[in-house]
Amino acid sequence: MDMSAILISEFITSQALDTLHSKHDVTYEPDLYKDRVALIAAMQNIDVLIVRNLTQVNEEILLAAPSLKVVGRLGVGLENIELPACAKRNIKVIPATGANAESVAEYVIGAAVALSRGFIPATIVTLKGEWPRPRFSGYHEFLGQTLGIVGFGSIGRVVAKKAHAFGLQCVAYDPMLSGDSVVLDGFSVPLLKLNELLSKSDAVSLHLPYLPETKNLFNAAILDQMKEGACLINTARGGIVDELALAERLRSGRIGGAAIDVFSAEPAKDLSHFTGIENLILTPHIAGVTHESNERVSQMIADEVNRYLGV
Repeated sequence: MDMSAILISEFITSQALDTLHSKHDVTYEPDLYKDRVALIAAMQNIDVLIVRNLTQVNEEILLAAPSLKVVGRLGVGLENIELPACAKRNIKVIPATGANAESVAEYVIGAAVALSRGFIPATIVTLKGEWPRPRFSGYHEFLGQTLGIVGFGSIGRVVAKKAHAFGLQCVAYDPMLSGDSVVLDGFSVPLLKLNELLSKSDAVSLHLPYLPETKNLFNAAILDQMKEGACLINTARGGIVDELALAERLRSGRIGGAAIDVFSAEPAKDLSHFTGIENLILTPHIAGVTHESNERVSQMIADEVNRYLGV
């Protein structure tokens, strides 16, 4: 069998790269996504393209790649890949579904604990030389709180398992699921309507894909349905949350805290609307990116590409 030509335009781990090198003609240029002209030129005789989230796989790229059979996505979001254009050309798109779920779930639980206990504002004032022990003695234990999980796919379910181990009550909303509940490893998670979930939850974690139906879903009106003082955690996609509306409600105290890992524009250059808000965690899209998840994601895509190519 002839070797396939594979182009990798973003970071992949060395072990996964070795897996592909052993069976294919691999070109690995992890910064190629930065040079659009060079990327297009490199696509001419490529059978497989492997990307993360910064390579825009659109009509321009596909037209430059008449031999392209597979696009491997080192992650789960597919916003940077024009799926209809790929389908039209019978190009298989392979995401690393589930491979970063543990890392995302750890981020959610860690952020929820930090927000619930006020660790961030306590750090700020303690660094100033203050000793505000009475103020922060009024925060609540994580145990017994309710976590609302919006989007109950593979990642949302791992979050629920970890939250349950912490002693949280979990409720979920997912428009793709029917029934009253989902059973997970000996406990059940009630499925609620979104407004009911928001009114009951002390913390809300988002795990929805970015689609026309979810764009700006958490706008001012939806945010105002959240329980007074509840926290919001977004590790899904930035365009799901109206950042300006969220900032206003954080500043007023209507929403008690937030952890935001994804933004409407990335890399995020201007987050001045969040300036001065204390109980806030802002991170550069790292919830699902750890050493371990990088290994799992990379190896999954290497193995799935080989499987699809029949080697």
